[in-house]
Amino acid sequence: MIGSANYDLVLGVSHRPAPGETVLAASTEGHPGGKGANQAVAAARLGARVSFIGCIGGDSFGDVVTASLLRSGVDVSGVRRVAAPTATAVILLTPDGENSIVVSAGANASATIALVDDVSDVWSRAAVLVLQLELPLETVTYAASAAVARGVRVILNAAPAAALAAEVLAAADPLVVNENEAATLLGGYPADRDAAEVAAELLRLGARSVVLTLGARGAVLAEPGGLPEHVRGHAVPVVDTTGAGDAFVGALADRIAHGDALSDAVRFANGAAAFSVGRRGTQDSYPRREDVG
Repeated sequence: MIGSANYDLVLGVSHRPAPGETVLAASTEGHPGGKGANQAVAAARLGARVSFIGCIGGDSFGDVVTASLLRSGVDVSGVRRVAAPTATAVILLTPDGENSIVVSAGANASATIALVDDVSDVWSRAAVLVLQLELPLETVTYAASAAVARGVRVILNAAPAAALAAEVLAAADPLVVNENEAATLLGGYPADRDAAEVAAELLRLGARSVVLTLGARGAVLAEPGGLPEHVRGHAVPVVDTTGAGDAFVGALADRIAHGDALSDAVRFANGAAAFSVGRRGTQDSYPRREDVG
């Protein structure tokens, strides 16, 4: 995993504030987070051999993030301490389990192309390299191309939503996006558009394969030469959706690294995400192998 590491400040609120409104939080919690670190922990808790590459600050938040990675069995030899604060996310969590998130990049902005080269021995022999978009885009672009050149399969979670260069899309196998992120890549689409059509159009953008996540409705996958396939989700009580997408990506990476077909990997990842939403927090909510059927 080459990605972001954050400290998450989670505020439980009755509703999201309107412009100019002050809302009192009913609860305050702090957790390690960041898409990259979350996905690394999610895969490691399922038994995968995982290395995490990224940047943290020399502060107590960085200590919390590192401790969680180590506790989950993640190799942190590719983690660098830099002269910037550890990235911070403020998460507003409403009673229905939905969230709104604001992220300050902090040390994540120091994850440069030079870092990718400096730790190439960590990732260049991996079965898969997982990337997200909470790092500088030039770093993601370089890492994706470098991985393909070395024969490493790239899983690209294009989140947060951003436009991507053709060479980045061409490396993605799969490209993993939710509906909002898909709309950004496609320049928007009607809310009622068929998800299979959206996945097929994403594939035509140049990705090697596509997984379009649909929350509780599951996911649609698309591969060259075949029809898009809908893999149904799980109906479970929702406590907290924060980090569920990362649980999905980490589980997907675990199964792809073990040689599973994409449809089987998606089916397993749906189960991991469903387990996660039934528990509060991010990394601590992720399942062990025995928790996912």
